[in-house]
Amino acid sequence: MNFHRLPDLPATYRNACTAELRALKPGNVHDFAGGHGGTVEDFEISADVSALPITRHGATVGQRILGAIEATHAHVGWNTNLGIVLLCAPLAAAAERGGALRASLAVLLRELSIGDAADAFAAIRLASPGGLGRSDKHDVVAPPTVDLRGAMAAAAERDRIALAYVTDFDEVFEIGLKARESALLQGLDEQWCATAIHMAFLSYAPDTHIARKFGPEQAEAVRARAAEILREVPIGPGAHEPLLAFDAELKKGGLNPGTTADFTVATLFVAAIMRFPDSKS
Repeated sequence: MNFHRLPDLPATYRNACTAELRALKPGNVHDFAGGHGGTVEDFEISADVSALPITRHGATVGQRILGAIEATHAHVGWNTNLGIVLLCAPLAAAAERGGALRASLAVLLRELSIGDAADAFAAIRLASPGGLGRSDKHDVVAPPTVDLRGAMAAAAERDRIALAYVTDFDEVFEIGLKARESALLQGLDEQWCATAIHMAFLSYAPDTHIARKFGPEQAEAVRARAAEILREVPIGPGAHEPLLAFDAELKKGGLNPGTTADFTVATLFVAAIMRFPDSKS
C-alpha cells in the first residue's frame, strides 16, 4: 500500500479525537459533562490544529509530536492532548509507510532517533503535563542522550504511554481493538464502542495520569471500581446512568484518567486506518 491509498490521515486523526469526545467516558471531558477545568471545545480545537502537523507527510515522529503540541499550545494554551499526540504521531508515521500497520509500527519504533527524543522532550516541556515531576534518568529538562524509544523505556515502569513505545503498542491492539470488536459484535454503535474501549483500558491497568497525581493506590482503586462496574452493568444504553454516576464520582475527587482517554483515541485512530485492507496485521 502506498501513501495515496491511505485514508485522509488528518481527517482520520481528527475524527478519532472527536469521536472520543462524543462518548460517555467516566472521569474525562465529553459531551455529557465537562470537568477538570476543561471544555469539549478546547479538545475539539486541539484536534483541529494538531491534525496537520501530526500527519505531515515525510516528517519524523519527533517533528510530528513537537509540531502538534506547538499548534495546540498556540491555540488552546494548556495541555489537552500530549498523550494523544505521543501515541498518534508514530501511528501516523507508520500508516504513511504503508503495509500492515502493526508491522510497520514495530519497525518504525526501532528506528527512532536522538533527534526524535529532543523534539519529544521539547514538546513535553511546552505541554507541562500535570504530575510529571523530575527523573534521575533521561529527564526532559536536559538534552537526550538516547533515542526516543530508549528514553521511553526508562519511563515505562511508571507510564503506560512510554510502555507502549517498548511493547509496539500492544495495549492498543490487544486491549483497545479487541474491546471495540466485541462491542461491534454486540451491535453497539460507534459512541458506545468508544465507551467500551475506555472502560476496557480503565479496568485493565491503573491509569498512570491518576497515579502521577494521586499515587498508585488511588489509581488501582479507580481501576478496581471500573472493573466492578463492568461486571455489574453491560456497556450499552442501559449503562448510561451508572456510568454518569461514576463520572461524577471521579470528577468530584479530581480524578482524571487521562491516559485511558489517550489510549481510547489511539485505538479509534488505529481502527479507522485498519479499515483499509492493506493496513491490517
